[in-house]
Amino acid sequence: MRTRKRFGQNFLHDQNLICKIADTINPQSDQHVLEIGPGHGALTRLLVASDCHLDVIEIDRDLAAELRLTIPQLNVIEADILDFDFTQLPTDQRLRVVGNLPYNISTPLIFKLFENLDNIQDMHFMLQLEVVNRIIADPSTPDYGRLSVMSQYYCQADKLFAVPPDAFVPRPKVTSAIVRLLPKESREEATDLKLFEKIVAQAFSMRRKTIRNSLKGFIDDSDFLALDLDQKSRAENLTLQNYIDIANYSTKQAS
Repeated sequence: MRTRKRFGQNFLHDQNLICKIADTINPQSDQHVLEIGPGHGALTRLLVASDCHLDVIEIDRDLAAELRLTIPQLNVIEADILDFDFTQLPTDQRLRVVGNLPYNISTPLIFKLFENLDNIQDMHFMLQLEVVNRIIADPSTPDYGRLSVMSQYYCQADKLFAVPPDAFVPRPKVTSAIVRLLPKESREEATDLKLFEKIVAQAFSMRRKTIRNSLKGFIDDSDFLALDLDQKSRAENLTLQNYIDIANYSTKQAS
């Protein structure tokens, strides 16, 4: 299989795993599925067989042409998913989003999808195992970071199963995994979402510093008692709820 390095392409060829992924997604005929990066259509063909409403987005023009030829009934959108406007998919249904995401776009794409959660029912992605571990990480663990906090703010995240390197062509150097992201129907909201995002980003940009230093400008020494926080804590020691509390406290103090 021809690959283009700039697109980070690794094509899944293990039919047992392809079937397992399709069974895990379990698309229904009355659902709208969006597949990102279908490649040669290994999973796509099983999604088509479910008779769901399927759209696929492929950046590689040669692969897009191949899919139009081999699966003529398929709606192939040739585009960069990072630039794609989801309102181009007119539908009265929430999307089920699936895809094998290259490492170089996985985090920015996930953040882009968080901005469109009102239109999304669930997401199933194949990612590098290290990225999945960061998404589901608990506080005070090495993998816990900005991606963990933001993913868990918006979604229930579950690692489903690992995918070994030999399931792909070409064979990557790392193990992958399937993750399911289910948007939370209800959650405690940050009053000012932009402020919350900024606080989380700043804390982890200086994760070796204590929060007394990394969050200077958002909270002062006198605020730690009110927030029940230890000034010596670092970014990875704070829970999602701690970050929400800091953001909402800062918003209230500024009003």
